[in-house]
Amino acid sequence: MNDTPGWASPGSAPSDGQEPGASGPAEPADRPDPAQQPGPDPQGTGSKWSKEQPPAGQWSAPTGPEAPGQTPPPPPPGPGWGTTPPAGTGGYGGGSQSYGAPGGHGAWGSGWGGPPPAAKPGVIPLRPLGVGEILDGAVSTMRTYWRTVLGISLTVAIVTEILVILLQGFVLNDLAGSEALNDPDATLSEVTRATGDALLSSSVIFLISVIGAIIATALLTTVTSRAVLGKSVTTGEAWRDARPQVLPLFGLLLLLLLMTFGLVLVGALPGILVIASGSGAAGGALAILGILGAGIVAMWLWFRFSLASPALMLEKQGIVKALSRSVKLVRGSWWRVFGIQLLATLIANIVAAIVVIPFTFLAAAFSGDGATAFLDGAGDFGWTFLIISGIGSVIGSMITFPITAGVTVLLYIDQRIRREALDLELARAAGVQDHSAGTPGS
Repeated sequence: MNDTPGWASPGSAPSDGQEPGASGPAEPADRPDPAQQPGPDPQGTGSKWSKEQPPAGQWSAPTGPEAPGQTPPPPPPGPGWGTTPPAGTGGYGGGSQSYGAPGGHGAWGSGWGGPPPAAKPGVIPLRPLGVGEILDGAVSTMRTYWRTVLGISLTVAIVTEILVILLQGFVLNDLAGSEALNDPDATLSEVTRATGDALLSSSVIFLISVIGAIIATALLTTVTSRAVLGKSVTTGEAWRDARPQVLPLFGLLLLLLLMTFGLVLVGALPGILVIASGSGAAGGALAILGILGAGIVAMWLWFRFSLASPALMLEKQGIVKALSRSVKLVRGSWWRVFGIQLLATLIANIVAAIVVIPFTFLAAAFSGDGATAFLDGAGDFGWTFLIISGIGSVIGSMITFPITAGVTVLLYIDQRIRREALDLELARAAGVQDHSAGTPGS
C-alpha cells in the first residue's frame, strides 16, 4: 500500500456510505434481491455472505464468464501517464492488470520517460549544466552573436597588440638580449642582468595582456548573460552596461595579481635569506620548495575567487562583496570549477596556438635572421617579426577571449542555478511560462 499524498491506496476497504458505482468486488449473479426479502436475516440463513468480508486488496475480481447483465471489467490502461482509469474500477483488475497512480499510470515502471526537458530560451538550458553544455554555450554565444563578440574581441586584441609591439620595438629590444642565457661562458652578472631583463619584458607584456583581457571580460560578460536569455546586445549597449564596473574590475584583478605574486614572494623569502647568508645550494633548494608550496596556495585562492569577476559585473557588487560571493559559490565545488576552467583554457590556447605558431614561423622566415636563428634563440626581433607575429596574436586573442570569458560567466550562472535556483529568475526574465528544471548536469 502506498500512503503518499495524491496516490490512491490500492485494495483499501470502501468507506461508509459508499456509492453504488464505487470500487468494490463484483457480486455474484445468483445473489438474492434485497428488495424481495421479507426482512433482515439475523441468523444469516437467507444470504450466505458474511458481515465480516475480507478487505478488497486481498482478493481478485471474478475472472470467469460474465453473468447475464454484468458489466465486463475494463481493459487495462495503456502505458504512460495521462490515461484515467474508468470510474468504478478502483485502479485494479483481475489477472495481470495492476493499479496505477491518479492520472492512469499503468503497471509500475512502464512508460515513464523522465522529467520534462528544461526550457532553453538562449544558448543554455535553464537547469544545472554539464561540462559539455558550458563549453557548448560559450561557443554558441560566439557563433550566434559573432558580430558583437568578435567585434569586441578584435578591437581589444588590436589595441593591446599595438601597445605590445610598440613597447617591444622601442623599449624592450634596447635592453640586454638573452644571449647571455645561452652562453656557457657568461659571467654571473651577465646572466643575472639578462634574466632580469627577460622577466621585465615578460611582465610588461603580461600586464598589457591582462588589461586587455579585463576589458574584454567586462564587455563579453554582458553579452553572454544576455545570450542566456536569448537576447542580443550591441557593442555600444554592452559598453554602457559594463562601464560603471570597469574600474572596480581593474581593482579586483589587481588585488588578485598582488595576492598571487605576494604569496610566491613570501614562499621564496626564506630561501632568499639563506642564499644571502652564504649557503647557495641549500638556499636555492629552499627557495624552490617555498615557491612550489606558495604556488599551490595561490592557485587554490585564485580559483576560489575566480567567479568574483562575473559576480562584480552582473550583480553590480563591490570588490570585497564580489570576492565573498565567489567564495560562497565555489565552496564544495573547487575541483569542478578548477577542472572546467582549466579545460576551457587548454582548449582555447590549443586552438589559438594552431593560429599563432604558423604566424610566428612566418615572421621568423621574413625577418633578417631567418627561422633557424629564431629556433636557436639568436635572432633579433625586428619590426617585420613583431608585426607578422602580432597579427597571429590578434587572431589568437579573438578566439581565447570569448571562450574563457564565456565559460567563466556560464560557470557562475551554473553555480547559482545549483545553489540559488537562479533558473527560475532567468525563466521569468526570458518570459518562459511553466518552467521546470530538468535533470542536473554532471
